[in-house]
Amino acid sequence: MTEEAAGFSSDGIMPIETGKRTMGFFSTFSIWTGANIVVTTMYTGMLFVPDMTFWQALWLILLGSIAGAVPLVLMGNIGTRTGLPTMVLMRPAFGIKGGILPSSVNILILVGWSWIQAYMAGASLNEAVYFLTGYSNINLFTIVTQASVLVITLYGHKVVESAETIVAAIMVVLTAVLFGFIFMTFHPIEFLQMKTTAVSGIKGISAFDIVVATAFTWVPIVCDYNRHCKNERTGMAGTFFGYILSTVIAMGLGAAVSAFAVLGHQQPDHQMAGIIGQYHPILGFIAAIVIFLSVLSTNVMVLYSAVMSYLSIFSKQRFIFPAIALGIITIGGSLLKEWLLDHFQNFLLMIGTLFIPIFAIVLVDYYIVRKKHYHVDEMLTGEKRFYWYQKGFHVRVYFTYLFGAVFAYYFSYVIPLPIGVTIPTFMATGLFYLAVLKVTERRAAVTEMVKKNLS
Repeated sequence: MTEEAAGFSSDGIMPIETGKRTMGFFSTFSIWTGANIVVTTMYTGMLFVPDMTFWQALWLILLGSIAGAVPLVLMGNIGTRTGLPTMVLMRPAFGIKGGILPSSVNILILVGWSWIQAYMAGASLNEAVYFLTGYSNINLFTIVTQASVLVITLYGHKVVESAETIVAAIMVVLTAVLFGFIFMTFHPIEFLQMKTTAVSGIKGISAFDIVVATAFTWVPIVCDYNRHCKNERTGMAGTFFGYILSTVIAMGLGAAVSAFAVLGHQQPDHQMAGIIGQYHPILGFIAAIVIFLSVLSTNVMVLYSAVMSYLSIFSKQRFIFPAIALGIITIGGSLLKEWLLDHFQNFLLMIGTLFIPIFAIVLVDYYIVRKKHYHVDEMLTGEKRFYWYQKGFHVRVYFTYLFGAVFAYYFSYVIPLPIGVTIPTFMATGLFYLAVLKVTERRAAVTEMVKKNLS
């Protein structure tokens, strides 16, 4: 039986024709609502309290989500305009061969992201099953979670789109129930009056920076989905509002659970379902199901995009084989368990170091340098060598990327900036790229003039 006959995906990197696109506003909104209501985003929100009050954290989450949504929407719109997946869109800036580097890095990061989330979902599903039956086996439920992700992913974008719509609706309802319970147990005034205590050391502008950085975890995959949007307006609006809603819900719930733990004289930790379950076992069970569904939803998108990144390097291969291989790798790595959580914050910083400079370059290249025009056929074939540069690599872009990565690393690890590193890295890299282009183009013009005078 062929893959198509079995219903498995034959998705590839070829542009999606306008008439074959399936995502209107509601589908786009649902995908990006379901995407970021995920346990790692909730866990990020938990880091903000009790270093800040819940209401302070909520305002920073809202503002950071709005700021972070801007590059996400702009990148997604390139996918809608071209019909191409994200990593193929690296080629005009980085070169036909140069685009292999960001694609390879993206695969590694997406696999790591899957590991962290699958373990946290497995732990939550384990709590839910233990509540019902008394049986506990975190390893088994971690494997079940990521194996379910693999099965859904094998059926491709159409099934992913349908699953995201259903799961997003369920999660919004269940999180509303959890918020209701939290604010019925402790009055909102108590959240306002709670005392702050230094625990994570994350507050103010550093918290804002982390919220903005969260958007950059989605920028590398946004075009894999928004290439299916029917038009630019619905794609941009659905992405903007869906992402903001999901981030506010997820981080807000995490912050609320931390505040809930503090007010209830508990120690905040990553086991959100356990914190709530101590007060009300049924709602603890609901929290565990929310976490499981959130990871199922997000990891399907992550694994699908890891496959698309692989196909952007090895375009002649079929979807199913890298999907199975990467799926098995994500299942195995998720069993690293607590080691993953111990390195979670450093993982977020690594994403910023590696990816913020890349997308600063691509957004500046597309919207400012190229005036919103890429040659779609040329990105795929390279026949006219528009994006060939120096043997397939754009040296000026690699030089700029090195500057941006060093800038991000230096001001993250060596001398941390008090205002955070995400926005400064994005701005510095974009401006540096424009400056490099200006200087090299001027030098090329002078060289050409000298040659003419000599002849």
